[in-house]
Amino acid sequence: MTTTPSEARPFSSADLGTLVIMPWTGKVEDGKDMPYLLACSRGDAPDGPEASRAAVERLLSDAGLPLGDDLIDGGTRPSLPVTLLVVAGQAVVTLPRLNAQCMVQPAWLQAVAKRGHAYLLFTARPWSEAQVGKAVTPDALREFVTAEETVQASVHLLLPARSLRQ
Repeated sequence: MTTTPSEARPFSSADLGTLVIMPWTGKVEDGKDMPYLLACSRGDAPDGPEASRAAVERLLSDAGLPLGDDLIDGGTRPSLPVTLLVVAGQAVVTLPRLNAQCMVQPAWLQAVAKRGHAYLLFTARPWSEAQVGKAVTPDALREFVTAEETVQASVHLLLPARSLRQ
């Protein structure tokens, strides 16, 4: 019997597990709100959390997006393979082989309208507390997104916000 090496295996979105996108706003150095999006897996892939982590790492790597704390400004990289569409009270993030969306609050919409972009933190670190359609506490969110393990296992992007009118 022969086996196929994992790197030759075709990408399957099921390997990600449940992907969750959470929006929030927070004040930054200029005193204005920044619209943020956190994208992460719950770690519930059929083969477990490490398989989810590996699948997210592969998805981001295949898109040419490095993990670490460097911020990539999508406004200066027109060929960036990640887009953000804001439409009908939703944020829609598109990468090669992946489309994900979430409902956003009016405060998030106001912040993205003022800034023209949002900060996407897409992490390979699974977070089992993240639930689709269920809020997490602000403290739990802050603890997760500021943890060094999360920061280093993430892609940090400023994404121009597009709308259907553009």
